[in-house]
Amino acid sequence: MTESEITEISKASQVQRQRVKLRRRVKTNKPEFQGQEVWRYKRIRDRWRRPRGVDSKMRMNTKGWPKMVNVGYGGPKTARHLHSSGYAEVLIHNLRQIDGLDPTRQAVRIAHDVGGKKRREIITRAKEKRLHVFNPHELKLEKEEVEGTDEVKEGEVKKEKVAEEAEAQSLSVANAEEDEDKKSR
Repeated sequence: MTESEITEISKASQVQRQRVKLRRRVKTNKPEFQGQEVWRYKRIRDRWRRPRGVDSKMRMNTKGWPKMVNVGYGGPKTARHLHSSGYAEVLIHNLRQIDGLDPTRQAVRIAHDVGGKKRREIITRAKEKRLHVFNPHELKLEKEEVEGTDEVKEGEVKKEKVAEEAEAQSLSVANAEEDEDKKSR
């Protein structure tokens, strides 16, 4: 990529990060929405459910009762459906889906049902196109599992060495006792 393309990517990502910051700032003014009378009964979980009762004070927006969810509390349109990194998240199932993506605005999340071989191909293609991948970590886990089996083998070797050392110590203790017996005679 040329320098102009790289600066274009960084500018676009800065704009997207500013949108995410704006979303965070707007969210600070949003109240914590409570379910109706969750503070009154232990059996009611603290989660949002719309009050539907005929005489419900919360449904009627009575002063002093918790706020209800409304459209006006939504975040800014420009920041909707953006990942916290500022990229629009695109779910990928195969290599063909990577071709039309824009590295300045979009990032890749590999579907969970994609196998290891295809996952490697998707990650290499994404690196070639300079696309950010949100979940490349599963390949690392496979490598750690392979290393983990080697560690078990090394652990078994260590156990064998410890057993040999213990035998050597017991032999040296036995030899020391024999020497003491000979001296005492």
